[in-house]
Amino acid sequence: MVTLNYKHLRYFWVVAKAGSIARAAQQLQRTPQSISGQLQELESALGSALFRRAGRGLELTDIGRRAVQYADRIFTLGDELLDDLRDRPARQSLDFRLGVAEGVPKALVYRMIEPVLRLEENVRLICREGRLAFLLADLAVHRYDMVIADRPMPNHVNVRGYSHLLGESSLTFFGAPALLEQLPSRFPKMLDQAPFLLPGEDAAIRVRLLQWFDEHNIRPRIVGEFDDSALLNSFGQTGVGLFAAPSATAAYLVKQYRVRTIGTASAVKEQLYALTTDRQLQHPAIIALSKAAQEDIFGPSALGRARNRG
Repeated sequence: MVTLNYKHLRYFWVVAKAGSIARAAQQLQRTPQSISGQLQELESALGSALFRRAGRGLELTDIGRRAVQYADRIFTLGDELLDDLRDRPARQSLDFRLGVAEGVPKALVYRMIEPVLRLEENVRLICREGRLAFLLADLAVHRYDMVIADRPMPNHVNVRGYSHLLGESSLTFFGAPALLEQLPSRFPKMLDQAPFLLPGEDAAIRVRLLQWFDEHNIRPRIVGEFDDSALLNSFGQTGVGLFAAPSATAAYLVKQYRVRTIGTASAVKEQLYALTTDRQLQHPAIIALSKAAQEDIFGPSALGRARNRG
């Protein structure tokens, strides 16, 4: 199998541009004999003559002209590559490609990501939301550095990956003031037959929440189901139904959506995981995100502050 020698190709390219071996030798700081020998080896490898004599100079053969066109593209692209890599340390940002599974509370995701954007490194965040199965398929081929999910890596998925628990939070129930005025004040019985907004089928918390309803003999009236937690919160703000969200987001939801907390299901836990292809967390953005989750969002002191604010 014949392989292309790019050193020989560059010498040919320079000779073609210079118009003679002598001028090319001066530009390349090589002897004419060395250049001539390199050309002969290239012609032998290609099985065709690239130059013909024209008086005291050289002119390209038809094959030579075609070879020059390819060489132009090859070495122009190579020069662009070198220029880009030389400038990269000064201007290139550190890409952080993050997948977020549907159903993961967006308020929590933002609080975990926000410290990443304050790193000393110039981080460029590329964030995509989607169904977990599709995100994991892309994670397997390294289209993502990490996926945030509400469950560990599923056993049935053929992906070599690792699950890192970011933290867990109990559930708090919320309602718009106008709706709460129409309901009994005692929790959790006030939820029975009350309009309720339920997380979508892909949300891991949905099953735990429905089990909690059964255990407390509560039958809320489901008026809507949502894959997107932010959209669910927005509907809850209008008063069409009560809703539940992680207690770690209670202070934010009360302030942002002007809703009230009505009670907490301490036994129902919303869990978040970082799914990666690496056993150890190495990417600076992943380390910062994990630290924010474990210390500032789900840590004991953080949850204590959330309860006090709620």
